[in-house]
Amino acid sequence: MNETLNYYNQTAKDFVADTVSADLSQIHQRFLSYLPANATILDLGCGSGRDAKAFIEAGYTVTAVDGAEECCKLAETLIGRPVDCLLFDQLEEDSQFDGIWACASLLHVPFAELPDIFNRIVTALKPGGTFYASFKYGDFEGMRGGRYFTDLNEERLAKLMEKVEGMAIVETFLTGDARVGRGDEQWFNLVGEKE
Repeated sequence: MNETLNYYNQTAKDFVADTVSADLSQIHQRFLSYLPANATILDLGCGSGRDAKAFIEAGYTVTAVDGAEECCKLAETLIGRPVDCLLFDQLEEDSQFDGIWACASLLHVPFAELPDIFNRIVTALKPGGTFYASFKYGDFEGMRGGRYFTDLNEERLAKLMEKVEGMAIVETFLTGDARVGRGDEQWFNLVGEKE
């Protein structure tokens, strides 16, 4: 994980420039359709702050966190509020959020460590709360382009969920990459609900 965090700290400006304008509005609406009015949302691994900004502008109460200090600084500038530097395994909230949004962030966690992170997410959600995450589609795991990646597909998700308590997957769907020129890359999206 250190190599991945170093990558983001060193390339934060370029990364933000590359991702901040990606249009995820359709996925936002899909996620928000599960949430109550005035919901509290945790943007877990907020990167540029793009999604947190959209949720704030839509009237939600948003907490944004990221593991890379340089991304936190840039996201703070974008959303106009503090962004805490927090690693996934430092998530310790209990029944705090109606929704947890983890767009293209948990894909940097080794597969063996994902059950612990998912269980932390379950704990942090209010009863009936909704969890969204996206991963590159497939079964690759390892270093790619200076970062650690864990890809996910239906089979790997089923294996992962055997070790997660108190959450049901309510839907999965595939999308293309929202960034310009990368639409042929497939993303595996999942929505879970705390039971």
